[in-house]
Amino acid sequence: MLAYDYPLLGAFWTMLWLFLFFIWIWILISVFIDIFRSEDLGGWAKALWVIFVVILPFLGVLVYLIKQAAQQEKEFRGYVQQVAGDSNPADQLAKLADLKDRGVITEDEFASQKAKILAS
Repeated sequence: MLAYDYPLLGAFWTMLWLFLFFIWIWILISVFIDIFRSEDLGGWAKALWVIFVVILPFLGVLVYLIKQAAQQEKEFRGYVQQVAGDSNPADQLAKLADLKDRGVITEDEFASQKAKILAS
């Protein structure tokens, strides 16, 4: 008799909302953990983020996650640029010329390195 009072679609919607509620709680806990573990935020900044997330939870979490994504993108770009080094031939030639002017490399070394840079 109970099955007739609570249809299958109703059970599906209840499970969906319960799932979304648990996901939301998980996201909130993750954001709070991230705020308190952050080394680049001071005490007042952490308190302001917590107040922002508590008072305006959806907007606070959204803004915080966007800020974190932008910061991670910036760190990733810096890391890639550091690892990749100078890929611009003009910068490489300028550094090579500076080394030759300071006497670190000889004219022959300069000419061979210049040829390698221009060939690539």
